Amino acid sequence: MLTQEIHILLDTLRRLNRRGASANLRKILHKTHPADLATLFRYFTEQERREIFPLITDKHHASEVLSEMDDSLRAELINQLTREQVIELFSEMATDDLADILGLLPDDLSAEIVSLMEPENSDELEVILGYPEDTAGGIMIPETFSLNEEISASRAIEILQQSEQSEMAFYVYVVDEDRHLKGVCSLRQLLLVNPQTKLKEFMTTQVVSVLPDTDQEEVARLVGRYNILAIPVVDADNHLLGIVTVDDIIDVIREEATEDFLQMAGAGRDREILLKSTFEESKLRFPWLFATWIGGIVASLIVSSFSDLLREVVALAAFMPIIAGMGGNIGTQSATIVIRGLATGRVNIREAWKVILKEFRVGLILGVSYGIALSIIVNLIYHTSAITVGLVVGLGICFVMIISTLVGSFAPLLLDRLNVDPAIATGPFVTTSIDILGLLIYFSIALLLL
Repeated sequence: MLTQEIHILLDTLRRLNRRGASANLRKILHKTHPADLATLFRYFTEQERREIFPLITDKHHASEVLSEMDDSLRAELINQLTREQVIELFSEMATDDLADILGLLPDDLSAEIVSLMEPENSDELEVILGYPEDTAGGIMIPETFSLNEEISASRAIEILQQSEQSEMAFYVYVVDEDRHLKGVCSLRQLLLVNPQTKLKEFMTTQVVSVLPDTDQEEVARLVGRYNILAIPVVDADNHLLGIVTVDDIIDVIREEATEDFLQMAGAGRDREILLKSTFEESKLRFPWLFATWIGGIVASLIVSSFSDLLREVVALAAFMPIIAGMGGNIGTQSATIVIRGLATGRVNIREAWKVILKEFRVGLILGVSYGIALSIIVNLIYHTSAITVGLVVGLGICFVMIISTLVGSFAPLLLDRLNVDPAIATGPFVTTSIDILGLLIYFSIALLLL
């Protein structure tokens, strides 16, 4: 639904809610797609959400809306429902979505809800909840459509038609008697082969699979690399545990990209920061800005320590902003390129020196180019001054840009090696360190030459 349509629908629902036109509200809510309703709930006030959500009387529709919502809104609405209403909604949900929601709730409430559910569903839930939420096991669907390798194609089609899980059957996973994953075949293959052909005779034996503790980012990379709609999750003995479907992968990509953008901007990593209150958002952003604040104090101390030099050559102060700005910008560029390369697999940590060397060459070319240009401009502006000032500024920006590319490219690689999210490399930590290094280099050159 387009943004304009969303706003029109939002105004309509609010107007009907104020008038108490529950019957009309129910009709519109029932006809609106769950994803669109989830978007609308972001704009409703807490009171409006509390009044409107119970009007979604179709429990399957309501469960889909809840599945599409932001985490904070899910938790808010669930806390307003009775245990019976929660169980009724949860019984309509896919197991992986349900596991995500239960992870938001307090442990005692989550355990109570699981204990009230049907044994079959609760067992599957406990399996998923046993894995970290950002791993393949935490986002997989246990209800996997799999068939024995000895079954014929015609029999497989019959079972598929009768199965309640057929809506998730992107592929038919082929297993042996002990549920070891042996191969996979597409629905197209199933329809085109001779009906009497056994699955093991035409299945693809080279199956791309992941372990349950595989990070969700790696799962997303594999799905993207091999252009598949689902990826099986197996244990260490190759027993089929479940599948991760492409819709979950899209969510993973969106979540991880949002986290990376926030960290790169130095705004924390909470994906729902826009839904936080003013105080909560300030609290989240405070520690990230603290690094910049400390860096600013250190930079000011560096400047004050060269105060005698600045009094003698006032022109040096005029070019401090461009030194810091160019260093910060080129460092951020290098860090962003490397982070993206790590995320897409184009940068290999084992050949990190090649990336660093390339960024060094880029920094050298750009540094020399801007250094010469700035030297000429300085001498044109301060034509009565000694030519040394232009040389200092030119060398300063040249060396600062070279060092910044090295820091910007090395920091993400080091963090990735230490199993720390490299996205923080473009946040306040690296930009502040570049500012400090830049000023030190600039004034050191000035001290040597002047």
